[in-house]
Amino acid sequence: MAKASRSKIRMLNFIRALRLPFITASFFPYLAGALLAKPHFNALGFFLGLITVISTHLSANLLNDFADSKSGNDWQDKTFYSFFGGSKLIQESIFSERFYLYAALIFSFVACVCVFALAVALKSVLVLWLFFVILILAWGYSAQPVKLSYRKWGEVVIFVLFGPVCVMGGYFIQSGVFPAFKSFLLSLPFGFLTTAILFANEVPDYSDDLAVGKYTWVSFMGQEHAFWVYSALIACALVCVGINIMRGFLSPFAWVSLATLIPALKAARILKGSARDKPRFVESSKLTIAIHTLVSMAVLLGLIVKR
Repeated sequence: MAKASRSKIRMLNFIRALRLPFITASFFPYLAGALLAKPHFNALGFFLGLITVISTHLSANLLNDFADSKSGNDWQDKTFYSFFGGSKLIQESIFSERFYLYAALIFSFVACVCVFALAVALKSVLVLWLFFVILILAWGYSAQPVKLSYRKWGEVVIFVLFGPVCVMGGYFIQSGVFPAFKSFLLSLPFGFLTTAILFANEVPDYSDDLAVGKYTWVSFMGQEHAFWVYSALIACALVCVGINIMRGFLSPFAWVSLATLIPALKAARILKGSARDKPRFVESSKLTIAIHTLVSMAVLLGLIVKR
């Protein structure tokens, strides 16, 4: 029993290190891009692309913890909050920085193998060039010497990777068309919502970030006024859903996404009134992730039921 319990704890810690629950941020937009290309469906391409997307995402997650530990960022507050501030497993002496780096390299290797297989399957060299750029952005978000997330470019990178890259990539694999206006337009809600998740998680980390010279969008206006940017990101996502419906890319069913305005307003109030209260910010992070999930489901269903 003790051995089984230890194995379970190791598995849970590994899942925590990977930040596995956040994988929906890449899975949903990739699936949306593939559904947009219906009735075309390349099963081999879909699964190779999916493994590439998820492996790259996990690699970036692991590298982020490695880089934030190296910079001292995650050592400012060693409390594990689940949604922001990193996995803290390095700070708790459960995994080492080397473990995170090697694990990141392994997932990157898996992604590279799959993308080469995908290029062969699609008979497209463009796939390799696009992935090369994506990998640079994914690693450049955290890693030296680029460290885009430390230079106010992190939000832009997240928008691009979890919006246009995932949706347009999923669409390209199925349709062979890149770039395509409709896949770009459909990618915008996902880009804005994932950026909103990042932004909501940056607000409670504001002081810790500044202490190690990490400058995010929150540093533009401070914690007290950050809720305005958060509200704008959510509003842009919902407006873009509406534009996709009016252009005929989504079924009117996707209008149900407007129901997320209620939790969005609650999250914005928390961001406005809970400066420096980190436990309180956990709720705003949960709400933002729920908004992303609900809007994503509405978009996916809007694609499925569309004639």
